Amino acid sequence: MVTRAASVAEIDEGIPAASVRAIIEDGMLATRAMASTVNDEDRLGFARAVVFGVVTAYWKELQAVSGRRWSIRKLPPGIELDPLQNESGPLVQTIGTAAARLDVMDASYTIGVLYTGMMPGKFRAKLGAYYTPPVLCERLLDMATEAGVDWHSARVLDPACGGGAFLSPVARRMAESLKDSSAKIALKSIQRRLRGFELDPFAAWMSRVFLDVTLGDLCREAGMRLRSIVRVCDSLEQAPEQEGFDLVVGNPPYGRVKLSPQLRKKFERSLFGHANLYGVFTDLALRFTRPGGVIAYVTPTSFLAGEYFKALRGLLGREAPPASIDFIGERKGVFADVLQETLLAAYQRGGDPGAGEVHFISPEPNGSIETTVAGSFNLPEDPYQPWLMPRTRMQSALVRQVQGLPYRLADYGYKVSTGPLVWNRHKASLRDKAGKGRYPLIWAESVRSDGVFEFRAEKRNHKPYFEPNSKEDWVVTDFPSVLIQRTTAKEQGRRLIAAELPASFIAEHGAVVVENHLNMIKPLNGAPKVSPAALATLLNSSVVDQVFRCINGSVAVSAYELEALPLPPPEAMKDIEQLVKRRTKHETLERAVERLYSDRAD
Repeated sequence: MVTRAASVAEIDEGIPAASVRAIIEDGMLATRAMASTVNDEDRLGFARAVVFGVVTAYWKELQAVSGRRWSIRKLPPGIELDPLQNESGPLVQTIGTAAARLDVMDASYTIGVLYTGMMPGKFRAKLGAYYTPPVLCERLLDMATEAGVDWHSARVLDPACGGGAFLSPVARRMAESLKDSSAKIALKSIQRRLRGFELDPFAAWMSRVFLDVTLGDLCREAGMRLRSIVRVCDSLEQAPEQEGFDLVVGNPPYGRVKLSPQLRKKFERSLFGHANLYGVFTDLALRFTRPGGVIAYVTPTSFLAGEYFKALRGLLGREAPPASIDFIGERKGVFADVLQETLLAAYQRGGDPGAGEVHFISPEPNGSIETTVAGSFNLPEDPYQPWLMPRTRMQSALVRQVQGLPYRLADYGYKVSTGPLVWNRHKASLRDKAGKGRYPLIWAESVRSDGVFEFRAEKRNHKPYFEPNSKEDWVVTDFPSVLIQRTTAKEQGRRLIAAELPASFIAEHGAVVVENHLNMIKPLNGAPKVSPAALATLLNSSVVDQVFRCINGSVAVSAYELEALPLPPPEAMKDIEQLVKRRTKHETLERAVERLYSDRAD
């Protein structure tokens, strides 16, 4: 028998769902305002006390409606709750009572966001705690189903289960698959096959409570309570079970982390440079998944191309290629407080490394998501390299055109490095005026959005000249190059914003100093095969901008990704060279670059 939290209509027909959510949102704003007045040292205790009060009120309301009289689960040992201020009591009661009018998945997410929103910043960063909206949980579980997960028999683990965002819908699907079994058999089956790990004991308690709600009707029919399936532990320290799980699912924690020497050794196969929690948890998932099993994760997109993730890409490409990937089209309106670009992915351990499917999902005003097919992808022969994937339907044909292109910037005679000057480490050498021994300081704003170089320093703290001392000569550049902005967002009209640093400007001033918010694409040795002016034109084209979007997974325009960008053959650039010399109109240049890629597909 499948259960769910009672609907608004079942509890109080006079309160529409929108009004219930408005009550909860007002209460959450008020509690967050209270939390902001509490010092960091006491804020975690305050957050837990508020959420404990909310969950308790939520539980009591559901018990009253259902006619059950089961007590709420006890908190894990060691959690001490601060007493709430007098004005907090009615507020938490209101939020909890209103949450009982929501589906259990919506209620658990809403209360989870309340908890993380009141956490001290450092504690939240340490946990990497960002809860997943129910609509994305359901979509990811659908992807796992399409990859072959059978909810009637699958063993499932969420190694960072938080407040139960995935455990509850998984339990619901398991119960649905067992609806023809007796309640006792169904409950025992779910208890045997479902597991959660969680580092935060309070979040683990929330998971247990929401699982009790999810399976409440089943437990009542079986005449037994649900045994705890959530273990409070550090997942990274756990050893895989011999049998392995059919599905490892979840939204692993995000953020850079310093691993102990023992853990770094344990996960070294997936590490290059600094470790990110979600990358380590992806490696962990591989260890806990049986051959043929599925990993279904919500993660940032940065692993698709970043150099720090190349070992992880290689590991996934060898052992668990992605079967499907969904890109989230809007950062706002999907996750609370998350600014990174995000994706949903289903990987199959030992699966076919052939073509996988790509979808593009966007939030709808009614809280649902729209899913559109973006095309398919193939991993590169060397999976350590950036993964080229369409992010929209229109990019599918472009990806097919460029997948086999072997040419890179190195074939044009260039390499990429970051502008050498970190200005706030050399403030004493910044100058307002030109003078002997001083050089123009090139800031990112000198590369205009139209691809033209214009020497300027108009923003706050930006001075136009730099006078290096005897130990700062290494920041000086005396050769022409192509400059490209290092940080752009996918919402911008162009991700690649480049301009030629003209040889005439270098000759006029003797040299320049380039600040580190710019990348420098500079000649490898001697004269490159393609001029800086023609290269800048190519990089500023709409076609190459779209190719870059199919590689890039973050707001950074990194040297690593630029050097991995598929380009036309160097000899094919001769026509572009001539058009640039003749100062041809932008539209003509765009069509010429399009032909460089489309001719390859013919």
